[in-house]
Amino acid sequence: MDLNTVLDIGDASRHEPWRPGDAWLGGGTYLFSEPQPHLRRLVDLSRMGWVPVQTLTDGSLEIAATCTIAQLSRFGRTLDAEAAPLIEQCCRAFLASFKIWNMATVGGNLCNGLPAGPMISLTAALDGECLLQAQDGSLRRVKVADFVTGAGRKDLAEGELLRSVMIPARSLRCRTAFMQVSLYGLGRSGALVIGALDPADGSLAVTITAATTRPFRLWFALPPDRTALRRAIASAVGDGDWFDDIHGLPEWRRHMAFHLAEQVRHELALDGVR
Repeated sequence: MDLNTVLDIGDASRHEPWRPGDAWLGGGTYLFSEPQPHLRRLVDLSRMGWVPVQTLTDGSLEIAATCTIAQLSRFGRTLDAEAAPLIEQCCRAFLASFKIWNMATVGGNLCNGLPAGPMISLTAALDGECLLQAQDGSLRRVKVADFVTGAGRKDLAEGELLRSVMIPARSLRCRTAFMQVSLYGLGRSGALVIGALDPADGSLAVTITAATTRPFRLWFALPPDRTALRRAIASAVGDGDWFDDIHGLPEWRRHMAFHLAEQVRHELALDGVR
């Protein structure tokens, strides 16, 4: 879509002052999908030269905001880690064309803050942390589960930039389970639940997305039984937190989230816990 209110495209590497009507441009798959009458300038991140995704010396994973879904998918298929299959599962949850795969970015998916954003699901489930950079160059870190605060809302100040997402090495060693459902075939995710079982201490994290307006990551010192899991979800997710749109009513999303969470728990639970 032509954005006929945009008068200029800036280069982010030049560090020009931020001004009203500016927006960061990553892949542009959202920006160019609908009218943006409030925008006057796009600040292009494509020349920043960030490494798309890399394993650091401590074993953690750094995913640049400009990393495309295609780049992340290719990397995930070569990653030697227990949690590596989850990367491809979440990439496939896009159900997008090859054009979107090769242009859409991880950072854009997080910053859009849409409940069905699978990069939110992936990084929240693996206890990811956002690295944010302000206009004055100062940095701060926010957990992905706290970064997305609601449907389309995020903890991002005016002119602030999502630089990258860090995935701890410990999370990459987790055994994971992925469950997703859509209201109709090849539809947008109506509920997506991911479990991550930590082999170091036997703890279990269950992350609910798509069904809720924001990610909910529930941590258990040991895998709970069915009743304890349902009680924890009901306590954490309020009635107003279940998402409502044409892809699923809140009541259906709630039902499916409980159902998928139990499937995840059953798949990952230690022997003897039912």
